[in-house]
Amino acid sequence: MGAKKIQTDIIPPRQTFAKYKAEHSLHQQGICVFMATGFFMDDDTYWKDQKCLLPGHEHTLDDDDFLIASVPWFKWYYSPRDISFETALENYTSLLKDITKTQIGNHKVILPLSGGLDSRSQALILKDLDNPVHSYSYSFTDGYPEHRIGQKIANLCGFEFDAFHIPRGYLWDCIYDLAEINQCYSEFTHPRQMAVLEQLKQMEGMFSLGHWGDVFFDRGAPEGTSDSDIVPLLLKKMLKPGGLYLAEQLWNGWGLEGNFKDYLISKIEVALSKLKIDNISAKVRAFKTTQWAHRWTSTNLSIFESVHPITLPFYDKRMCDFICNIPEAYLADRRLQLAHLKQDKGLSNITWQAQKPFNLNNFDYNKMPYNLPYRILDKLERSSKNLLGRPWIQRNFELQFLGRFNDQELRQWVFSKSFEELVPDYIVKDIYKKFTRENTVYYSHPMSMLLTLAVWQKNIRNVQ
Repeated sequence: MGAKKIQTDIIPPRQTFAKYKAEHSLHQQGICVFMATGFFMDDDTYWKDQKCLLPGHEHTLDDDDFLIASVPWFKWYYSPRDISFETALENYTSLLKDITKTQIGNHKVILPLSGGLDSRSQALILKDLDNPVHSYSYSFTDGYPEHRIGQKIANLCGFEFDAFHIPRGYLWDCIYDLAEINQCYSEFTHPRQMAVLEQLKQMEGMFSLGHWGDVFFDRGAPEGTSDSDIVPLLLKKMLKPGGLYLAEQLWNGWGLEGNFKDYLISKIEVALSKLKIDNISAKVRAFKTTQWAHRWTSTNLSIFESVHPITLPFYDKRMCDFICNIPEAYLADRRLQLAHLKQDKGLSNITWQAQKPFNLNNFDYNKMPYNLPYRILDKLERSSKNLLGRPWIQRNFELQFLGRFNDQELRQWVFSKSFEELVPDYIVKDIYKKFTRENTVYYSHPMSMLLTLAVWQKNIRNVQ
């Protein structure tokens, strides 16, 4: 039959796995990285004899579908053109429109709207196309009403719109389905679209998703970052609160050689050495794109794809090349996206959630003393909800883990006998105690990762 070739996209919208000639045993070091950061690095998986195909590579598999070679067909670079900001803006707007039109064709579009810039940029493009658009947004129960921003955008653009509220404890009704969809390669409290999956099934068309726009169109690294700062910067970006603690506990509990932090730093250094880019900001952006775009962001795209086809304008090869050829100064601080959106007065005057209550035209005033009235009113609203026994929800884990019912469901998973075969009981008890009694927010990530590992142990590992 001969060898089989598989070419992966620069940013793959889904993970592709292949067998690898090695012992069939847990890749405990890779799992520790997953626990610390929320994603597997490079081509690591749960198993030593399985690899995730690297992005932007041509892979060769033998007759038995074992991976035998991987050669890059695309390498990230930084070659900025000598153009004005106005020309860059025209190029960006034209490119985003062309990519969107090519991807959606004549189909009806399903557009998730948030309070940020990426989906708003898509809305501005789709507003001028002929495709019918069914948009939606969601908010946490007893949280900030993000759906109101989405509704304003939809109304201005003439889109059909649905508002959804994410209920408490939705995870426990769909946790098996979620594990089947993402194969436990992402923790479970982030993909809130699972709460409205049945409603999304009733829509018609294909998704247009704005993932990775916020990484492409912003600084890769803060101004003034030096070469010696890159690894500490990436460690800070990658390690989730409490993630290092959990990873070190597992590393020691499994009796692995050396120490976890040195192992992680070594992996970062090796990955950085493959990026031949002098500009530090561009290099950091390329690192993020090669490491966690397809291993973290793309993982939960499978949820959308389970109900309708997906399109991703910022994943397109033309957009990747565009980013490599634009001066960093034009990408920094969302300059291109903001300039594009300010061409529409209505859209730019709608609240920017990250800068609430300010919009795209006046967010520079989101500082003292200009934002003091809003901060006072916001605090009063949160306090009143607390007094009424309905705490203000800011994070998805608060809907899934807090309260008696959620706690019972969580405990059934992480304190199961089968999970003790994988993770020592004293580690689970320690993390649970720290989460419930010491610092709920800080230890929410370790708690969620242990849940993910427990579900994998019971539902995925035993069938592989």
